Amino acid sequence: MDNDEAFQAPIDRILWAHIAFMFLAFGIIFPTGMVLGLSRSRWHVPVQIIGSIFTIIGYFLGHAHGGREFPGDNIHSLFAPFLIYTLISQVGIGAYLKLHFTSGPNKWFRPLTTKIHKIIGIFIPILGYVQMVFGVITIDGWCRGENIGQCLAHFIMGSSFIAYGIFLILMLRLASGWLQRKGKSQDYYDSWIIMAWGFVNTFTEHRGNVWSHRDLQHTSLGILWWAGGTVGIYLSRNGKRNIMPALIILFTGYAMSSHAQSSEISTKIHAMFGYVLMSASVVRLAEIGFLSEKKLMLIFSGLLFMGANIEQISLLTEYGIDPFSYALVLASTSFLIFFFTNILIDLYWRSGQNDGEPIGNNDIIAHMPLPLTDPHISSSNSEDDHDVLFQRAKSNDDDYDYKA
Repeated sequence: MDNDEAFQAPIDRILWAHIAFMFLAFGIIFPTGMVLGLSRSRWHVPVQIIGSIFTIIGYFLGHAHGGREFPGDNIHSLFAPFLIYTLISQVGIGAYLKLHFTSGPNKWFRPLTTKIHKIIGIFIPILGYVQMVFGVITIDGWCRGENIGQCLAHFIMGSSFIAYGIFLILMLRLASGWLQRKGKSQDYYDSWIIMAWGFVNTFTEHRGNVWSHRDLQHTSLGILWWAGGTVGIYLSRNGKRNIMPALIILFTGYAMSSHAQSSEISTKIHAMFGYVLMSASVVRLAEIGFLSEKKLMLIFSGLLFMGANIEQISLLTEYGIDPFSYALVLASTSFLIFFFTNILIDLYWRSGQNDGEPIGNNDIIAHMPLPLTDPHISSSNSEDDHDVLFQRAKSNDDDYDYKA
């Protein structure tokens, strides 16, 4: 039976059972057990034992099915041993900790293994998600041959947006007190994630010597993210809020809503994806308030207008560059101009005989709502207000301390 015939064979009940057991274990039970472990609940161990039993059953079912067969080099099979060995290590560490050895070398070894146990426990649901994605790819024979590039792009980018959404939820629900104590805003960490992912996307989307429209669009998105993320990090220093992450999501959504595809269905799905991203950006802008980054938008609009002359449009047509990739490169350029201008202004106020920008002169970020005290308010009550905010944040954060 060749590969095409193998992928067309029916999925038998044993394989469906394998899928069900593994989904329940890694999609529901282990994440639940992880949370119970972090909260130091007595139900942590029983839940993890149930998840381990489901995994053992699913593992043997995965090697006993008939019907649809898969090539031996499929990514799902190659990744499985790493996941299983990680789980076995976690179970072994958990058993050691449950024995409560504290004498001799255990005085220093036990605290170390406790930290390792927590880290592995957090990563197991993530690794389980990766393996489930690999399973979906394998069962239908996707991401092989010439399709591997676009397949990887969609699964990696889609997973990154899911992870970003979960990260924002965690920051909102669990990290408000921590952000207060660190003196950082959520936008600071958002910008780091966006910038890091931008570098990855910039250098991984193009393969070969010929640049396709898809290569140009995805690479230009990467440039947009690292350029805008850099500006977001800069504007977020000292706990300040900014709208750069929201703007990047907005531009990304606009590009995706107009991302031409090979079929009408694919085009419409990409358009919906773009609309959803833009709606997320609007919500984020409403949360922060539409601030006076109008200076940035003026720079961007100027670049767009300069880039719309006949000769440049003819050059774009000659090289086959689509307007959306072109606009994203211009947006990235405006981010960098905005960033460099602010660097020069800060250099002026912090060099020579200047000892810092006078209070009230910082027109770029003075209007931003801060999670900490506003340095532009000189009221005698400002320090007291900060203490109240800090104590409130600390008390809220204490609600999430680990309890037996």
